[in-house]
Amino acid sequence: MTSHTQAPLCQAPDPEIRSPKIEYPAGAVDCHAHVCGPATQFPYARERIYTPPDATLESYQSLLGMLGIDRAVLVQPSVYGIDNRAMLAALRAHPQKFRGVAVVSNNPNDIQDQELEQLHAAGVRGIRCNIVDVADKSAGLPVQNLKSLAERIKPFGWHLELLMHVNEYPNLAKVFENFPVDLVFGHFGYSHAKHGAHDAGFQGLLDLLKNQQAWVKMTGPYRICDGDLPYSDMRPFNDAVIKANPKQLIWGSDWPHVMVKKQMPHDADLCDLFGDWVTDPALRKSILVDNPCILYDFPAFNAEQN
Repeated sequence: MTSHTQAPLCQAPDPEIRSPKIEYPAGAVDCHAHVCGPATQFPYARERIYTPPDATLESYQSLLGMLGIDRAVLVQPSVYGIDNRAMLAALRAHPQKFRGVAVVSNNPNDIQDQELEQLHAAGVRGIRCNIVDVADKSAGLPVQNLKSLAERIKPFGWHLELLMHVNEYPNLAKVFENFPVDLVFGHFGYSHAKHGAHDAGFQGLLDLLKNQQAWVKMTGPYRICDGDLPYSDMRPFNDAVIKANPKQLIWGSDWPHVMVKKQMPHDADLCDLFGDWVTDPALRKSILVDNPCILYDFPAFNAEQN
């Protein structure tokens, strides 16, 4: 395993046991969280760029209980590369409660149909492509590979989740015009607040939203602004995506908040921040319950099964 000096150890999430002031609706979904470890059972990839503290399924379940959130989408973190075992183990343990977004080979020809079928049966409903946390960015955006991968997953009704800085692609809407599957953009498009909501790349994301070609995860505001809570610089981005198309927005905690180098946010505060930014109860329910059920193919919510 790579030493911590080569892959720095991350700050751990805030351990304080504290529930939010806001009460989330029944069936609410945390659409962006990661399970990391235990490293002794699920070792991290040698080529990773950071080392997370163990953030286990058991710890995450406790967090969901504390926050009053019923269901979740587990997203494969970059520290595991294409080894989805930790995430799949969690999905199989709670098939009614969890859905997943996997990471597969960058070469679509390397992926067998049987592998995709097995991932689907386990609860995977999308593939994540990380274009940020990679060692070599000189190749640019691999559009043809993304399209080829999209064609492979299209029969399953999956989406392609992109972790990318949309401000780096001013022609974003044109690049993804007529893309084969729905696109999901993490962290409001991951454009730093300093670029402003009028940035061409972010405006392209809004165009994709308006045309129902993209979904946006209202996650990680602390990652794309310089200040601490309440991340006021991010409010214009929140308001812009709601205005563009509230039917294609989802929310997530981003637990365990890997690679956060500023003040670690408490998840209860992040829930309350969402409540401050989205005040209409009907809109909250749409973002927290209805939209995730469409995108991730959740079964009808049953409180007894959860």
